[in-house]
Amino acid sequence: MEIRRDDLSSAETQALLRLHLAGMHANSPPGHVFALDLSGLKTPDVTVWSAWAGEAILGIGALRRLDAAAGEVKSMRTHPDHVRKGVAAAILERIIAEARAQGLERLSLETGSGPAFEPALRLYRRRGFVNGEAFGDYEGSEFNQFLHLRLT
Repeated sequence: MEIRRDDLSSAETQALLRLHLAGMHANSPPGHVFALDLSGLKTPDVTVWSAWAGEAILGIGALRRLDAAAGEVKSMRTHPDHVRKGVAAAILERIIAEARAQGLERLSLETGSGPAFEPALRLYRRRGFVNGEAFGDYEGSEFNQFLHLRLT
């Protein structure tokens, strides 16, 4: 598996991103999807990585810098053909390493509730993320959850 920065130009990456957005909309109540689309991921404050095995995309994930001390994990998605192979864990480690290299003190994420979100929640909690308060522009609801990881 090779993890590399992704400029979002490949058809494979764009297809996986479309799959991610469709999944978020299918498993979230209206008004509770905060996943970034292609244009949202192309902003200067976001870095995207993708994992590959040859020509096959395995997964994607992104780091959004919120301020000098905090970042947010965005757009984590493993391709359905490659679940439970360590793809998401490897991408998450790359995001955490980059956040530390940038001197960030905390990584946060927003996600949903319900069966579709349980595998991701298990991954984040295994890595040390803990439930906490809303951050940035997010507002809490009965559906969304906020997790945080101290990096210092």
